[in-house]
Amino acid sequence: MAFSRTTPALIWRAFFVVALLGVGARSFAAVSRPATPPPLLQTGKPDPEEGRAALEQMRRLGIAGDYFFEFQLRVMPRRGQESVIRGRLWGSRNAIGAITRVSLQLPANGDRAAKERRLLIQNGRRSAVWRWEEGGDVEMLGVGSLFEPLVPGADLTAFDLQMPFLFWEEFSYEGVARFRGRPAHVLVIRPPAEFAAKYPALSGVRVHLDTQFNALVQTELLAAGEAVTKTLSVIDLKKIEEQWIVKTIDVRDESTRNKTRFSVVAAGLELDFSKVVFEPGQLETAVESPRAGRLVRIDP
Repeated sequence: MAFSRTTPALIWRAFFVVALLGVGARSFAAVSRPATPPPLLQTGKPDPEEGRAALEQMRRLGIAGDYFFEFQLRVMPRRGQESVIRGRLWGSRNAIGAITRVSLQLPANGDRAAKERRLLIQNGRRSAVWRWEEGGDVEMLGVGSLFEPLVPGADLTAFDLQMPFLFWEEFSYEGVARFRGRPAHVLVIRPPAEFAAKYPALSGVRVHLDTQFNALVQTELLAAGEAVTKTLSVIDLKKIEEQWIVKTIDVRDESTRNKTRFSVVAAGLELDFSKVVFEPGQLETAVESPRAGRLVRIDP
């Protein structure tokens, strides 16, 4: 399928983009604030094939060109002091799927000096995550490491960035439900046996897909008994030229009620990066941000 500026899709492929929303400005304008809630489309028993079609469509859709974000992670514990982590993100696609490079600036803590941490996140049916930190080597993360906090105190993990569940095959379709005034397909996607054996704490992931645009608007990580342990929600959008992007996403731990907010503070679209930027062996090599003239600044 060809990609274009008006392709209706939410790229939560690898960083919520995680977090580009590839829909045309005109068509998406009614999504966030509909004048009248659209009718629910479901009649009778939920049809699993309808859910499969929605999931397959989302897997195929994407956005043309390379893109860049400057962002901040606002760590908001229920109790205690808030903190802000700043980062950068380079996004593209390869033969496997979406691929994202992330750089995070870890603050100094006591005797520990400030450090940079980098991730390379490959999405698709052959997903993988690599990590590098100053003073160390590039390492591929195992399943257990995917669920470690991305930065100290934050609720965001590499699993949240990668979202490999979008390509898991086993799912149950719960039908169409109202989500923030709009109908959405609701599916619970189950981990494959190999993944489940390595991380049994996760029984599945519930996803909400807008029925009109197949936009991924919320995910819920599930434990045994379908208890929700973590929720990731799209909060608001920002129009850059003729393209909508996701401006803010909240990640909430349902047991502690702690929250981490991802906010885009600058964005550049229709860029062209060297493929070297997205090679695991080059994660130790620093990459410059696009020049200021290619970026649009956004209030957090």
